[in-house]
Amino acid sequence: MATTPPTRSPELRKDPVTNQWVIFSPARAKRPSDFKSKSPENPNNNSSSCPFCIGNEHQCAPEIFRVPPDPNWKLRVIENLYPALSRKLDHPNGQNDDSSSELSGLGWVVAGFGFHDVVIETPVHSVQLSDLDPSEIGDVLIAYKRRIEQIKQFDSIKYIQVFKNHGASAGASMSHSHSQMLSLPIVPPSVSTRLNSMKEHFNRTGKCSLCQVQSKDLLINETSRFFSIAPYASSFPFEIWIIPRDHSSHFDELDNKKAVDLGGLLKLILKKMALQLNNPPFNFMIHTSPVQVTDSELPYSHWFLQIIPQLTGVGGFELGSGCYINPVFPDDAAKILRELNVPI
Repeated sequence: MATTPPTRSPELRKDPVTNQWVIFSPARAKRPSDFKSKSPENPNNNSSSCPFCIGNEHQCAPEIFRVPPDPNWKLRVIENLYPALSRKLDHPNGQNDDSSSELSGLGWVVAGFGFHDVVIETPVHSVQLSDLDPSEIGDVLIAYKRRIEQIKQFDSIKYIQVFKNHGASAGASMSHSHSQMLSLPIVPPSVSTRLNSMKEHFNRTGKCSLCQVQSKDLLINETSRFFSIAPYASSFPFEIWIIPRDHSSHFDELDNKKAVDLGGLLKLILKKMALQLNNPPFNFMIHTSPVQVTDSELPYSHWFLQIIPQLTGVGGFELGSGCYINPVFPDDAAKILRELNVPI
């Protein structure tokens, strides 16, 4: 007769990178291996009306660049048709002489100058990012880098957020595979908190918190240049981080060889996540340093890519406290994903 394995006791963990407290409460969940998406993402294969498909370029907002620069493109970077910020505000060279001002004692206001771009990752509607080969995913990553380098010429841009929403419940309004870049005239509070937390760890230990994080129990897969883990204080079940093995503060330091290497690992992780978790909607975000960073901040600032499968909701406790409840311990999630074999 099979016996039920003992339930682990709840724990609170504080992440040395994000500075967030997380409650691990496995009693609230079934077995970690039973976690599946309740709303698997099934992309719409109707490309006739999709503006992101090859041949429908005229339906899109203006193009910034394409790769290669001819009609048979593999990826395109375009302006977002419904941008969160305006690139057309009157700020020559992106200069903003009065970047913040107090408004009637109510708070601070900054003019909404910025860039909101879309990276169309493939010309074919039915192809997802994980279907591309490592060099093609590398091309997408290098497109991020190229666009970041263009935007960094504008002095008023303080932070550039690269992100991907896959699936309607993860925030995607288009099923055609794409990602976005939002360039901000501020450094978001979560970025400042992350850098301050990493600085605190560096001041205490003399070491970068992400350079130290290579625990065998948390490891999923690795290459010569990158490794993937379930972070020690994962806010969400089966959350995954992909981290450069060598210390690097800015994502746009990525070169072509590293981009292909990262593309292969990202493909593997997305394939594993889809197989184990029933093709869940997900978000990924690239956490990098602010555009203007001092030399003293470089030793502890280390970029990484975060992937969050949408398996559980966020409720009033999380919104009110800023703490998350995770029913899956990260070492359990890492073991399941590490031992999963997928064809590539």
